[in-house]
Amino acid sequence: MASLFLQLFFFLVSVTQILADQTAKTYIIRVDSESKPSIFPTHYHWYTSEFSEPTSILHVYDTVFHGFSASLTPSQAASVLKHPSILAVFEDRRRHLHTTRSPQFLGLRNQRGLWSESDYGSDVIIGIFDTGIWPEHRSFSDLNLGPVPKRWKGVCNTGVKFTAKNCNRKIVGARFFSKGHEASSGLGGIAGGINQTIEFKSPRDADGHGTHTASTAAGRYAFKASMEGYASGIAKGVAPKARLAVYKVCWKNSGCFDSDILAAFDAAVNDGVDVISISIGGGDGISSPYYLDPIAIGAYGAVSRGIFVSSSAGNDGPNGMSVTNLAPWLTTVGGGTIDRDFPADVILGNGRKLSGVSLYAGAPLNGKMYPLVYPGKSGMLSDSLCMENSIDPRLVKGKIVICDRGSSPRVAKGLAVKKAGGVGMILANGVSNGEGLVGDAHLLPACAVGSNEGDAIKAYIASNPTASATMNFRGTVIGIKPAPVVASFSGRGPNGLNPEILKPDLIAPGVNILAAWTDAVGPTGLDSDTRKTEFNILSGTSMACPHVSGAAALLKSAHPDWSPAAIRSAMMTTANLIDNSFKPMIDESTGKPATPYDFGAGHLNLDLAMDPGLVYDLTNNDYVSFLCAIAYGPKTIQVITRSPVSCPMRKPMPENLNYPSMAALFPSSSNGVSSKTFFRTVTNVGEANSVYRLKIEPPKGVIVTVKPGKLVFSENVRKLSYYVTISVDSKNLVLDNSGAVYGSLSWVDGRRVVRSPIVVTQIDPL
Repeated sequence: MASLFLQLFFFLVSVTQILADQTAKTYIIRVDSESKPSIFPTHYHWYTSEFSEPTSILHVYDTVFHGFSASLTPSQAASVLKHPSILAVFEDRRRHLHTTRSPQFLGLRNQRGLWSESDYGSDVIIGIFDTGIWPEHRSFSDLNLGPVPKRWKGVCNTGVKFTAKNCNRKIVGARFFSKGHEASSGLGGIAGGINQTIEFKSPRDADGHGTHTASTAAGRYAFKASMEGYASGIAKGVAPKARLAVYKVCWKNSGCFDSDILAAFDAAVNDGVDVISISIGGGDGISSPYYLDPIAIGAYGAVSRGIFVSSSAGNDGPNGMSVTNLAPWLTTVGGGTIDRDFPADVILGNGRKLSGVSLYAGAPLNGKMYPLVYPGKSGMLSDSLCMENSIDPRLVKGKIVICDRGSSPRVAKGLAVKKAGGVGMILANGVSNGEGLVGDAHLLPACAVGSNEGDAIKAYIASNPTASATMNFRGTVIGIKPAPVVASFSGRGPNGLNPEILKPDLIAPGVNILAAWTDAVGPTGLDSDTRKTEFNILSGTSMACPHVSGAAALLKSAHPDWSPAAIRSAMMTTANLIDNSFKPMIDESTGKPATPYDFGAGHLNLDLAMDPGLVYDLTNNDYVSFLCAIAYGPKTIQVITRSPVSCPMRKPMPENLNYPSMAALFPSSSNGVSSKTFFRTVTNVGEANSVYRLKIEPPKGVIVTVKPGKLVFSENVRKLSYYVTISVDSKNLVLDNSGAVYGSLSWVDGRRVVRSPIVVTQIDPL
């Protein structure tokens, strides 16, 4: 009997495993569009006849990508891949969001410069890929805006609490993409698809992130803006008159799916956007090859048609190789601080005062001392992290609680403390966060402190059984020095796919950014937060990305003939390396000078970017050569480029992509002197008759030679090329903690400095 039972048990296990293996998933299928038999009137007819049931198809792609997404079992997907017309099949993946003084901090001024030269971007359309928009917000008013540009072909999708009237001359179009999300939800993902108790099945924003990024890029002037009294002043986007096209691809509490993002790229390119802003990334610390990355594929389709694509570098810093969105046609943006802060102090019972930050706006503690407790003394990790339902009310009631960062949202820790009866919270950074701080609109008195301060408070508690503390919230302070500082969270280089291309490209304001907010949720984003705020303060490379998107809109408006690569080049070669105390920018996580692995070319400076003098331009053929150089075959490249390509007999070098930065890789095993030569071409976009002379700041222990040493432009000579030879002697090369040394090459005409960072590193041979 027991034997029969065991046989039955193992039979059921095997059947369950077989069924699990055949559970349908969403796949994205890249099809060679030229292979369509003429008998089919459309690609859709072909796909449904040959590859999938009509009910299984979610999206058909025909602009940035040729193919479709569908719900298939793994065996069906494997069968589809065998068809000679199929170039690639990859599984749908969930992505995550990289979540009023900043325009001035970019060097923008009202009376002159790029704002006036571009009419504040009024003829440019920015596509925002995010969580939607709150259209009634005054940041999106179309008052005194001219007619919608005639080239616009987009639509205003209607849905839950969103009608055609919610679009106007400011929000010129709005779409939402949910099929990939809903398919995942019904196939072992979040049950029930879109949770319409907390979400709107429409372009309306239930999360707040999309409203915030849209207004950062292109919000109108909003007077008396603040977040519960913090950061009061005038809020405005970088390109206040630019038009917005909203593409809702991310859904509250459930992320953003590749199949929907790719459909949004398809739509945005057809609609006629000029700029795409995408503050979304992998969220798993792993960068997929470009041919398996729908953001890279969709962005290539956009850039190849002259559309600038700005993307966030991710929030997994300060770890090395944490930067995401690595494709060389993407502009990858890290985050820095601005000269505004929200200081708060922790005052211990022994009189010691420790500095932190907070956006708490409730009743103050008025100097009253409360008992201080650290749940982590128990040794339980969940206790130290103040996770929900992990805090013992008997331990924390009536006390200020110190909690460690990590595993749950910062504001959720405060809510957990409040529910357990605590009167306040001190949120301590771990070693990985260092001294990098961001403010939060906590539901109880709370202050964030750095790792060193956190350790000091814990030591005080450990040595004092009657430890006590209070907190003092000091509001908004402007004129903070030094600024900008590279934010601890900002994704760092080197580039994990192709270290020959320096990423991030540059940084922009990404810490404590005030911008518009949804009415659907309070400033913490927690469901239990019933507060309403017209504006909110957020931090992340998600906030830095739309600054560059708005900047691109202004540059595109002032220079309509510039390509996306030229716009990026103008930003990179004019970027700042010096902070407002006239010293080299520092890294928040270490307090030491930052490097190009932290900030790329530097911090965005728009006044200089308007007139860069020279630009490093790129064409579609240049990107194809780069893909050939990294050993992609023609069929693989076609997954990205749509059209067939052929690689040259002589393999190109990836470092010869005409990029505004240079990264020289040498084998770590080499002995003696090694050299590497780069080829670059610059295009004169300044005065026709110009002479540029060379200025080199070589990396320590490195010899840099450039030929020629002078570039002479004229009416007939707008493009000139030069060679850079970088030589290292392995005996003299001493790399820093990040495994590199840094320098620069600049072309100077007496008024402009066209600067390119140089990074030299050693790598182990494969």
